[in-house]
Amino acid sequence: MSDDATMLAAWRDGDEEAGRALLVRHFKALSRFFRNKATGGVEDLIQRTMLVCLENADRLREASSFRAYLFTIARNELYRHYRRGRRDALDTSLHSVHDLQPSYATVLARREEERLLLTALRRLPIDLQVTVELFYWEGLTYAELGEVLGVHRETIKSRLRRAKDLLRASMAEAAERGEVSEASIELLDDWARGLRAPMGGEPDT
Repeated sequence: MSDDATMLAAWRDGDEEAGRALLVRHFKALSRFFRNKATGGVEDLIQRTMLVCLENADRLREASSFRAYLFTIARNELYRHYRRGRRDALDTSLHSVHDLQPSYATVLARREEERLLLTALRRLPIDLQVTVELFYWEGLTYAELGEVLGVHRETIKSRLRRAKDLLRASMAEAAERGEVSEASIELLDDWARGLRAPMGGEPDT
């Protein structure tokens, strides 16, 4: 976290170049986080996340890692995005991105199996989708996820088990419908490793 923290401190002190470098370092991860959950305004969500990151720089010392700090803000901005203009309450443990934006077509998929998996992810309750994507795509540890989501480590494990069961069932149904010849939850692991490869490392299990 030291390099990120150093750049954030420099940015707070007026070094715009440090701010740009910090954005470049985390842009792809933030883009992945928002792009499978928001139909538009991804750039604005990323910008807002970075600005809030700067405005609350003193809180970084309370986080276990810069990523935990950054994705906590990103999650809050995402939920604020969903709640904007709604008259009814948004329950992220029940509502899915598909419920809120049923016509959204993802651009992250490179293969048909990936498209089906992304569609299945978007049908999960938002809390589960965020948990799965941060764990697999970004490689956050249980401890980091607990900070981002404000829940206990065991709750993270429970959410991941439930999400994988739902995804496995959805992919099996896709295979039965003939949409893919083989649809497997193991694709999630392989695909996640490919997405995470430039970052290095594996999540702490």
